Amino acid sequence: MDTYSLLRHLADSWVLLVLTLIFLGVILWAFRPGSRRLHDDAAEIPFRHDTPEEETRHDR
Repeated sequence: MDTYSLLRHLADSWVLLVLTLIFLGVILWAFRPGSRRLHDDAAEIPFRHDTPEEETRHDR
């Protein structure tokens, strides 16, 4: 078996399986119980230091 055929066989079978398992692991990790607080905190980072006074000053 030449190198190309061997690598093609690995890519078609085992690497696809490994990448699918990694994808499912990342999805399960992102939606694990208790992670909502962390995701909500990360979503608020751009607005963390905004105050109403700064917003009105920039509008003028």
